[in-house]
Amino acid sequence: MKIRMYNNAKTRRKALQDELGVALENIGSFSVDEEVAGLRNCENMIGVAQVPMGVAGPLRFTNVRSGQTQERYIPLATTEGALVASINRGCKAITESGGAMTHSHRVGATRGPVFKVQNMAESIKLHGFIESHFPDIQSIAEATSRHLTLKKVTSRGVGRLQYVRFVYDTQDAMGMNMATIATDAAVRYIEAHTSARCLALSGNYCVDKKPSWQNFVYNRGTKVWAEVVVPRHVLEKTLKTNARRVYETWLSKCMIGSAMSGSIGFNAQYVNVIAALFLATGQDPAHVVEGSMGMTTAEVTDNDALYVGVYLPDVMVGTVGGGTKLATQKEALSILGVQTSLEFAEAAGAAVLAGEISLLSSLSDGSLAKAHQSLARGKQ
Repeated sequence: MKIRMYNNAKTRRKALQDELGVALENIGSFSVDEEVAGLRNCENMIGVAQVPMGVAGPLRFTNVRSGQTQERYIPLATTEGALVASINRGCKAITESGGAMTHSHRVGATRGPVFKVQNMAESIKLHGFIESHFPDIQSIAEATSRHLTLKKVTSRGVGRLQYVRFVYDTQDAMGMNMATIATDAAVRYIEAHTSARCLALSGNYCVDKKPSWQNFVYNRGTKVWAEVVVPRHVLEKTLKTNARRVYETWLSKCMIGSAMSGSIGFNAQYVNVIAALFLATGQDPAHVVEGSMGMTTAEVTDNDALYVGVYLPDVMVGTVGGGTKLATQKEALSILGVQTSLEFAEAAGAAVLAGEISLLSSLSDGSLAKAHQSLARGKQ
């Protein structure tokens, strides 16, 4: 069967059912606009995969720079029982503690092609050409989209290869399509004016959709910070633990355990929160691997309170374009209530903080297995 010969989801699905002898009535039951999704989001569309969606919150946090305080609900699409309940408990603890503080900085989308040169001298020339002709490269790249700005270009050589990293401000779009198209135009200009040959438009120097120390150190997308001080009474009443136990759990798990295992990142469960939030709101699900990186810090403070901070160096999100145009995802974004990618990133950071607080607390008092047995096995 040649799927592409069929021109809509219904006929493709029918042909697939007939050939495989399977029933696909649930995949075929959806409210998504096929004209939009089939042309922009998914080729050979046969239907929709439905994922249960829950909500956590309200979650209170204040932007450090503006001083603006907000309370947001966090839509979460997941099939993992107990996850939404855990994040919701963390949201409650943060809000009862007076709210978190958040901060973010837009780094930009990146694309990193690899060029082939003949020798070290050509590598040096290519590096120099890119530096000296940056205004021309910038003009060519930016001509591909009025929503894109080329911020900088860096390069590193090894042997006969030169890796170049283009960094773009793509405003409120996640921006990888724009970055790819712009970089392609820039690459063709570089090839036309040098002896270098591009081997791959993406040479893994971006680094896109992979965990990477380069992205951890130099960042990508948006980098986000969130922090809160949880008082003793909230720790005891809401989280059923105390600051010392959580601190010891954090130290042994997030720091020493992560170092022992060679993890790229030192945290409890960033990816759980990022994945559920991304699926709900139409982000590229493959970027959850970048959102899994980051570092959680914890300290016991005065009066047996607990300080917890999270740092996410690589959050690839957007509020326009891509999957955010789909109806269900638009509704989930309306629950979150954000307009810009920076607002989205800070809400994500605060939600990650809630997840860290709740999981570390559960681990510290030994209730993790009990919670999963109760919630994930339908024994509420």
